[in-house]
Amino acid sequence: MNKYILASSNNNKVLEIQSKLPNLNLISLSQLGYHQEIIESGLTLEENALIKSKIIFEKYHLPTISDDTGLEVKCLNGAPGVLSARYAGKHGDAEANINKLLKKLKGARNRDAQFRTVICLKTNLQELFFEGFVAGRIATDYIGKRGFGYDPIFIPHGYNKTFAEMSLKEKNTISHRSMAVEKLAIFLKK
Repeated sequence: MNKYILASSNNNKVLEIQSKLPNLNLISLSQLGYHQEIIESGLTLEENALIKSKIIFEKYHLPTISDDTGLEVKCLNGAPGVLSARYAGKHGDAEANINKLLKKLKGARNRDAQFRTVICLKTNLQELFFEGFVAGRIATDYIGKRGFGYDPIFIPHGYNKTFAEMSLKEKNTISHRSMAVEKLAIFLKK
């Protein structure tokens, strides 16, 4: 079985992606013992996904899959977008990020938003991108205990519950990351 590195130490993200690619031997950064911070200095999700893939590919010389995800809120002109993971300042502080977003949206009537994921597959021959998105709206407060990141405040269109109220299986049928991973999976089957 071909080995691929998943350039992430986020266990929730690893579980989500692995569940959609059961036939791949995916190795996370944690499994490799890689704990260095990768500076996401790109101005777009595509640039950040490529930065991560290139760094890990150059270190381990194995095909590398990475992603970057942004929550894009319509009335905030697409913010937090590429800055989603560090919206409140510190990278990965989901509670602070959510609190800042809810404060900015206080009183907003239009709470439309979308989650967008860009996956990069880096091999010795190519760099390929796969994108997925899901439209929805931002809740006025935290709802649910599952998931990670902005999941407790994102309600996908057609649903009356947040991603944080959904099981992993249910979320994976509609999520932005799931859609991008499905495109990757179709490519890998070819």
